[in-house]
Amino acid sequence: MRLTHGGAVWLMVAVTLMWATAGVVTRHLAQAHSFEITFWRSFFTMLALLVILPLWRGRAVFSQIRSGGRELWISGVCWTVMFTAFMVALTLASTASVLVTMSLGPLLTALAARLFIGHRLPARTWVAIVVAGLGIAWMYGTQLMQGGAAGGSLLGTLVALCVPLAGATNWTVVQHARAKGHDIDLVPAVLIGAALSALLTLPFALPFQANARDLGLLAFLGVFQLAIPCVLAVLCAQVLKAPEVALLALLEVIFGIALAWIGAGEEPAVSVLTGGALVIGALVFNELLALRGRRATVAGDALPSAH
Repeated sequence: MRLTHGGAVWLMVAVTLMWATAGVVTRHLAQAHSFEITFWRSFFTMLALLVILPLWRGRAVFSQIRSGGRELWISGVCWTVMFTAFMVALTLASTASVLVTMSLGPLLTALAARLFIGHRLPARTWVAIVVAGLGIAWMYGTQLMQGGAAGGSLLGTLVALCVPLAGATNWTVVQHARAKGHDIDLVPAVLIGAALSALLTLPFALPFQANARDLGLLAFLGVFQLAIPCVLAVLCAQVLKAPEVALLALLEVIFGIALAWIGAGEEPAVSVLTGGALVIGALVFNELLALRGRRATVAGDALPSAH
């Protein structure tokens, strides 16, 4: 059964809410440290996907991994960077700082497409990139000037920057491959990313310190914060337009900050709220105009021809 547009919108809202639980759950871990947190989340994500993907796509999904080619594995490495950098960043910086930095994804992707594929960017996107850049510069600059205790926060936001950079690289590689006629399925790439992330962080995770409660929380992150919403997001993307997905994905920032504030007492710094407002405002401005332009084009195409 195919999703309706309204159903896809609400499902995407639920997806962002699931994504947003990472910060608040991480704050309630008692003994697990940074790389151990990353290992267990990636490990449980891999286990969940090994069950979900064959049920959803059939066992052919594993043959797609073997025959996927170079681009699929590059995409998998990008997912590895995103999975690893996100959780490490959460252990070093506030949830708000990490989520605001990650929200740069759509703009960095547009910039990468301009530099490496030659996509032309409309003026509104250039304006959005400049405004978002000012917001991030304010957030980073304030942390740098504070020094001392803010040093870890600055390092965390720099690590978090790896997430949208890897995401932009991922999208650019996939688009370039599709332009050459190579169809890349991103779902197996997510499984590759989870497996590589678990493998690479295992040596740094030892000796394990997580207690049973920590493992339960990390299993929740692997299954319900990452594996299931990633699959649901793919379903939503088959129905919603790219600007709609980008706009709805911004709810993760709002939900994530609110959950960490309410559920873990993590009050965001004023500099993060100010910088975040500029970033989110720029993204909303850009994506709303993109959606409006696309609707105008569709309406124009629907008009009867004079010939």
